Amino acid sequence: MAEQQSHLAFERIVRPHFDRLYRLAFRLCADRSRAEDLFQELLIKAFGKLDELVGIEQPGAWLCRIMYNLFIDDYRRYQRQRLHVVDEAHLAGGIDELPGGNDPRAESERDQTWERLDAALSELSDEHRIVVLLHDAEGYKLDEIHELIGVPVGTIKSRLHRARARLKEILVNDGTLS
Repeated sequence: MAEQQSHLAFERIVRPHFDRLYRLAFRLCADRSRAEDLFQELLIKAFGKLDELVGIEQPGAWLCRIMYNLFIDDYRRYQRQRLHVVDEAHLAGGIDELPGGNDPRAESERDQTWERLDAALSELSDEHRIVVLLHDAEGYKLDEIHELIGVPVGTIKSRLHRARARLKEILVNDGTLS
């Protein structure tokens, strides 16, 4: 009976954060199977710390921090992997849901835009890339990013400003922005 209550408590606390956590895993890993492995590893680790998790005021930020730490551990163990921006439609399972999803020209232009943005992001340092992805692509607030990566808010603001300026410079130079 206690085991069933543990499962229900875990479900109640963690389930509301699944989508956001999976998107973060995917953005960090840039590969669906690695993201699924990271997400599963997070769930296993979080379930093992259920007693601690129950008492946490903001479990979403705590879970993101654990996932980020798991990713960094994996990053250190294996070769360096770059972060990717993911078209939300591709992540969700299909571009047909977007306006013009059946228009090959619109699809091609959208894919080219994402490729250019991904290429521009790859030119940023890892520190700048993670901050701009978390803030601008995922919508995390500065204090949530602070909790997630353990960097002071002032540093996050500085990195975000520099990352945006550098992205703009890259995209203007390659003709994406005019």
